[in-house]
Amino acid sequence: MRIREIQFNDNSQIESVIKSIFIELRLPLTGTVYEDVETTQMFESYQEDKAVYFVIDHEGQVKGGAGIKALPSEKSSICELQKMYISPDARGKGYSKQLLDSCLEAAKSMGYTQCYLETLSELTTAQKLYKQYGFEYLEILYGKHGS
Repeated sequence: MRIREIQFNDNSQIESVIKSIFIELRLPLTGTVYEDVETTQMFESYQEDKAVYFVIDHEGQVKGGAGIKALPSEKSSICELQKMYISPDARGKGYSKQLLDSCLEAAKSMGYTQCYLETLSELTTAQKLYKQYGFEYLEILYGKHGS
């Protein structure tokens, strides 16, 4: 398996990965990434300046991904970690850390000095990883969700 930038042909595979995880974990579908039109066009959604989405590629099969882009309505020095999801068969093998490292390295190289993320309370394993990387809980939401 390798981590690489998303390609146009990955759209349907990463959408399938994301949506299947919502079903698997019985996460809320309404008002979440599950319904977000961006989830159907991930390649196109990360083509703007200072944005990138990485996927886990296993012999041409996408097994997960994560990306960063500017946080809407905030200072240009803050990015948002977005849509980090990994298929069950790729979990527990260190790919979450590799994805997060790739995103944070890209963010730094793009000039971001802070990274924000939103996650569902049900995703406790992800929250543990985020805490290991120094993310802290905030009382307020930023960007389009906090305005």
